[in-house]
Amino acid sequence: MELRQLKYFVKVAETLNFSEASRTLFITQSTLSQQIKQLEQELDTQLLQRNSHNVALTEAGEAFLPCAVQVLRNARQCVEKINDLKHLLTGTLNIGVTYTFSPILTETLSAFMKAYPEVTLNIFYKPMEELMEMLHDREVDFVLAFKPSRPAEDVESHVLFQNFLAAVMSVDHPMASKEKITLDELVNMELALPSHGLQARSTFEELVPFNIHSKLKIRIQLNEVNILLKLIRQSNMVTVLAEGGVHNEPGIKAIPLDIPNNEMAGCVHVLKSAYRKRSMKEFIRMLSESVAVREQFNAWI
Repeated sequence: MELRQLKYFVKVAETLNFSEASRTLFITQSTLSQQIKQLEQELDTQLLQRNSHNVALTEAGEAFLPCAVQVLRNARQCVEKINDLKHLLTGTLNIGVTYTFSPILTETLSAFMKAYPEVTLNIFYKPMEELMEMLHDREVDFVLAFKPSRPAEDVESHVLFQNFLAAVMSVDHPMASKEKITLDELVNMELALPSHGLQARSTFEELVPFNIHSKLKIRIQLNEVNILLKLIRQSNMVTVLAEGGVHNEPGIKAIPLDIPNNEMAGCVHVLKSAYRKRSMKEFIRMLSESVAVREQFNAWI
């Protein structure tokens, strides 16, 4: 049994299509079929049901798939450990980032790529829930996001800085000079809010009583923060985001919401059982020492 055979089987199981799997793997369809047959012969069992139109996993295939996935993960970790032992910052670093964390990340991305050109960075911008699923599936090495209200038992969350929810508006908004925004004031504003499922929206709904939330004038909901901020700049509408999510954004003002427990901890989330790459440790070190994170810390204190 060879690692490439496991890799080929996993890809076919993911796509349920030999043609698509072969294109993704950059091999011919005949080579893919031959390798899968050899794997089945060695196991003395059929893993896939095939006909001219469909591919499906057999019961044995369903049972074998998680084992194959785990073996491939272990093999990748072995390579990463060897590279680390050789003190080489090479390979790939996969980072999951929530949308509102994006502005804090930019400085470190640029500095890291200049310092370590042999490391390939894959950045995934998604809602918190999707990123945590990717973390559990080991599709990302760590996640940068605010601390969830109900942390998972198998995840460690290391705090980088403290933050708060803010009413975000144009610098020309009539309320832009205020030091804090109360919920009563927010009720009288036209709102453009981040969509349900985004972390700032979830935190906002947890903190705001239902009787207040039902009175809010929500004109539009968006899951794309850049478009949301563009809309805020060009109108008198107000949105609610973590203050750190608008770090150094021109033309807007973030004013803390005057509500109890208005705290959001910016964190690095990692699996307790996962191997910590040297490149990951170095990236987090650089992020924690960045101007963006230091400014968030200073703003809180």
